[in-house]
Order: sequence, then C-alpha cells, then structure tokens
Amino acid sequence: MDTSDFNIPRFLATQALFTDLSTEELERVAEGCQVRRLARGDTVFRYGEPCREFHVLVLGQVKLFALSPAGQEKVIELVQPGHSFAEALMFTDKPYILNAQALTNSLLLSVGKQVIVNEIGRDPRFSLRMLAGISRRLHGLVHDIETGALHTGMQRVIGYLLREHQVEDCSTGEVYIVSLPVSKATVASRLSLTPEYFSKVLHELESVNLIRIDKRDIHIVDVPGLARYGVQT
Repeated sequence: MDTSDFNIPRFLATQALFTDLSTEELERVAEGCQVRRLARGDTVFRYGEPCREFHVLVLGQVKLFALSPAGQEKVIELVQPGHSFAEALMFTDKPYILNAQALTNSLLLSVGKQVIVNEIGRDPRFSLRMLAGISRRLHGLVHDIETGALHTGMQRVIGYLLREHQVEDCSTGEVYIVSLPVSKATVASRLSLTPEYFSKVLHELESVNLIRIDKRDIHIVDVPGLARYGVQT
C-alpha cells in the first residue's frame, strides 16, 4: 500500500475511539497523525524513549516486549490489525516502558498526543471513549496475568489454541486449523513458557491424538477432547 494514498480520516472512522466524530473532527485528528510503513524487524519504539503518541496497527503484526538485564525477552502482547497501543502511557508524560517491534511488514498509524488533547478540550465525551478503550486493554492484561499465575503450562497452551483462535463450538466434530501467526518461540514467550516446554506440550497433545502438527499449522482434530484435557491437567 502506498502511504501517500492512505485515507487517514476514513480509517479513523472505522476505529471505536473515533466512530462518533464528525467529518470535520476526523480531518482535525488526521492532521496530527503519521502513517509509517515498517519492514519485518523494524522498531516502533524502544524502552526509555519519550512517548508523545499512541499507535493503531493498520496491517501486519507488532509485538510488545520487555527485556531483562541479561537480555532475555518477554513478549507482553502481540498486536493485531485494528488494535491500538500506548494510549495510557501517552498521558503520563513518561517514556515508553516497553519495546515494540514489527514481526511482519506492517502499516502503522501514529496519533499525536496534542491532537487528542485538543479534541478532549472540545468535547469531554471523547475522554470517556479513551478511558473505555484503556479499561478494556487493562482488563485483558489482568486476565493474562491471572492465566499465567493460576493455570498450568498445558492449560495455557490449550487455552491459546481454543480461545485465541475462537474455537467456540466443541460439539461439531470439525477439524480446526490454527496457524501460528509468529514463531513458536514468540508464542511461548507470550504464554510465559520456554520454547522447549511449548514444543513438549504440543507433541504431548499430538501423541494423544488431540492435534496434528504441520510446521506452523496445528490441526485440532478433537476439540472436545482437547478442552477436557485442559481441565484434567
């Protein structure tokens, strides 16, 4: 996609945060936006850099991650198209507390802080929409923490396969194909597992005929059985 042809107001109108804005308001917000094309591996921002904007992913995938003093990486979130990030931090006047990197060729829309502050000044209801979006994000992160603390590694992997890929009806007998969007090591880090343990769990599930592994494609051949296996372990 040629970024010069990208219609920022039209894209903003598709996002929950901006759906109630008039054409004039969308045009004003668009003036404070920047469209960025990212190649795989490009950095969106680094820990410690000033945060003066938040971001909405248009195409591709971005990972948010932390680095330990020893350089070990912990994936915090895998951002999908249409999702935003760094909204809350933007208002704190503090630097980024995470790193963000493109996992695939991506298109990113960055929305400057000042244009958001201006719209909040014009219409306080805009701040309520911001708070709602931030609250949903916080709720999701709390859920992830609870899952990591209370569930076994096996349960985390099974939950990822079933929930993250919207396998809801366990009674149809249908075979679902889950294509891992990133490397197994990245998914493992997202689930707070080592890559070795993640692979071990997948092979255990394959050995009991619940899934079939084909590189990054995981065929769930027994959805009810997989769901029960997660409860039993």
